[in-house]
This record gives sequence, structure tokens and C-alpha cells, in this order.
Amino acid sequence: MSLTSALSIAQSALLNTSRQTSILSRNVSEASNPNYSRRSAVLTSMAPGARITEIRRATDEVLFRHNLASISAWQAQGAVSDGLDTLQLTVNGADNATSASTALGKLQEALQLYASMPSNRTLAESAVQSARQMVQSLNQGSAAIQTFRSDTDKEIATAVDDLNRLLADFERVNKEVVAGTRAGRDISDALDQRDTLLKKISEYVPVSTIKRTDNDLVIMTDGGAILFETVPRPVTFAPTAAYSPGASGNAVYIDGVPLAEGSGGNTSASGLIAAKLQLRDQVATGMQRQLDEVARGLITAFAESDPNGTLPDAAGLFTWSGGPDIPDTGVLIDGLAGSIRINTAVDSAQGGNPELLRDGGINGNGYIHNTDGAASFSSLLRSYGEKLDEPMDFDALAGLETTTTLGAFSANAIGWLEGLRKDAASGLESKEALATRTATALSNATGVNVDEEMSLLLELEHSYEATARLIRALDEMLGTLLEAAG
Repeated sequence: MSLTSALSIAQSALLNTSRQTSILSRNVSEASNPNYSRRSAVLTSMAPGARITEIRRATDEVLFRHNLASISAWQAQGAVSDGLDTLQLTVNGADNATSASTALGKLQEALQLYASMPSNRTLAESAVQSARQMVQSLNQGSAAIQTFRSDTDKEIATAVDDLNRLLADFERVNKEVVAGTRAGRDISDALDQRDTLLKKISEYVPVSTIKRTDNDLVIMTDGGAILFETVPRPVTFAPTAAYSPGASGNAVYIDGVPLAEGSGGNTSASGLIAAKLQLRDQVATGMQRQLDEVARGLITAFAESDPNGTLPDAAGLFTWSGGPDIPDTGVLIDGLAGSIRINTAVDSAQGGNPELLRDGGINGNGYIHNTDGAASFSSLLRSYGEKLDEPMDFDALAGLETTTTLGAFSANAIGWLEGLRKDAASGLESKEALATRTATALSNATGVNVDEEMSLLLELEHSYEATARLIRALDEMLGTLLEAAG
């Protein structure tokens, strides 16, 4: 080997050691960054010596796909769980204190007490007050649900805007990756940025990718809608300013294809947006229908009948916008829980007489049952209690049993929500664990192990020392040669 070749080898060794040291130092500095993939230098033998031909970035496409899917599922489940908790608190209150079921139970107790002492006007006022609280529970519950739907609609609009921004950022980074690939540059940082954006996009919608030439990526949803192909595809949504019971919310469209919402407490949704759609259009709407059916059951149970059987039944203690008519049996009326109210004829605060609840006559003299004005008359009060305990028909759209008592129906509505919350909490725990496990597995496969990096740095130090000794030997040989030539 000539001295010139030996010098070239030593020079390339120093250069390679310097670059490798720089790469390992970067790895160590980014060890705590979950979005950083480990780099390693690929050495190729050349004549003379060797040189770094590639900076290889650690990847595991299978684990990365699983991680994206688990992120989408976790985000969706978290949104559903949080939304159900919000509805439970705003509609039913802490420990269901303001629920329709609780208010109905108190109304039944007040009626029973009044029926035991029908001459006591204070108990009459108390019964009407319980009825007023029943109406308040339904009115406020209905309003809370529509507010929830409106707020969720705004959150969907914000999520769509965020998704469009992320897709625009993805276009910029993807162009950098493609251009760098074509030019033969190191694109590791750009690939890290692109993968980070994919993780963020997967929080909103489930994604899958197709890699094309020059590392170009196409992003699709799990339903096949194109999110990105060279340029971002439009994700559109028309917000609704305010919601009324029964009103349908607008869909989210990805490249013209509507995004499917999830279902169930342990939701089938993937991504935040599908979960929000489920909360707005399934869960909240279901709760509204249940409240509407409770309101219809109350109006029916407390309807006044003509003791002579000639006049039609009319709305009694509870009435509504269609009063004095009685709602059709077993047919849902959207928004009834928001419009139900106490009949002014029994409301002393509005000049009414609460004892009409005992005697009848809320709708006029033709409906009076206690014609003698007996203070001990309690038959009508007991009949109201009996009607509450009789099975009645409910609309299947409410999602509960179609034939049961009003008390059981209102209790089942609480059970329905609590069942969803239980499933949601269980699903959140398992999906969070899966997301954590896949993230850990991906990190183990592509992330930085500081101990390994320090070990490699030690090897590079030894390589540097060997190269330094070679250079010293060459220096001595050259010195000897120059002395001999002189």
C-alpha cells in the first residue's frame, strides 16, 4: 500500500467517523422525542477506504399502520365517553338528581300523600309544585340536549377546519419528501414531519396510505374516500347555528363522500369527527326522544275524562302546545318535553286552583268528578296514581321498551344512558391501552435507545483513536522519507 493510499484511507476514516458521531449525537439529543426515528449511517467500501452512501431512517410500516388505527379508535372513544358524561351531568344531574325519573318519583309521592289527606290544601299545592318540578326537569333537559347538539356541531366545524389545515401542511411536507427523494438528499427530517402529521390526521379520521414512486403518499379513509392525492381533497361541513328537537345535523363530506358516524357505547367510530357525529345525531337525539315520550306519557296519564262519558278526554294537570287535545297513543312528538307545561287552571301562581287536581274540572264543569265538593274525595287522585302504574305504549324510535309503565320507561332511560357510559368507559380503557402498546412497540422498533447509542459512540471513539495512530505512523514515515531524501 502506498503512503498516498494510506493517507486517503485515514482521511476518509476521519470524515466517516465525524459524520457518524454527528448522527449518533443527534439520535441521543432526540431520544425523548416520540416523533423521531433513529438514523444510522450506511458505509460502502470504496477504493481506497470507505464512505457513507446513505443515512438510513428506522421504520416499521406494519407497526406504524397499527398505531394510526389505534390512535383513531382511542380519540373516538374518548370523545364518546366525554360526551356521555357531559349529557349525564347536564340532563340528569349528579346522581340523577334532576332526571325525569327522579322528578316522577317525587310527583307520585306527593300525589299519594295528597290522596291520603285530600282536604289539605297545602298538600294540593305541594302536588302541583312537584308537577312543576317535573315540567322543569323535562324543559331544562330538552334545552340542555339542544345546547349540547349545538356545541357539538361547533366542535365538528372546528375539527374539520383543523383537518383541512393539517392536510395543507401535509402537502407542503410531502412535496419536500418527493423533491428530496428525486434529488438524492437525506429526507429523514421531512419523513419524521410527515409521519407526525399522519398521526395528527388520524386523530380526526381513520387513515390508510399508499406509497407511490419518489416516496409520494396517498391518504385515504378506511371507507375509501381520498383525503390527499398530490393535493388535499376538500373536507366540507355546513354548521347549524341552533338546533330544535327532531332537527337533523349536516354531514361531513370528504371529497364529496359523507363520513359515517359511529354507534354504540364502545363505539365503532374511528376518529374524533365520526364520534362527534354519533353524539350529535344518535345519543343526544335518542335522549331527546325519550324525554319527549315521558312528557307524552304524563299528559296522557293526567288527562281529564268526562264522568258522564260524553266529552272527549282533555289535557289536565299537564298540557302542551296542542292542548287541550291528547297526543296520539304511542306516537312520538318531537320537542314535546320542551313545550310541556302546568295547566294554568291548577297553578295558584297564575290564579288557578290546585284543588281541581282532586275534584276535576280543569277543562270546565263538564269534567268535575267531585260534584258534591266533598273535602275527603280522593278517587280521582288515586286514579292518577293507578294510571302511572299501568302499562302504556311508547314509540320504538325512543329506543326503549315499547310497552311498560311510565315510571319504568323513565328509569329505563337512565339505564340506557348508564349502559352506554359503562361500555364507553370500558372501551376507552382498552383502546387507550392498545394505543399505548402500539406506540411503545413502534418506539422500540424505530426510536432511540440511549445505551445503544452510547455504546456505538464508544466504538467510534476507538475507531478515531486507531485512525489517529495510523496518521501518526504515516507522519513518522513521511518525516523519515523526507530526511532520507534530503
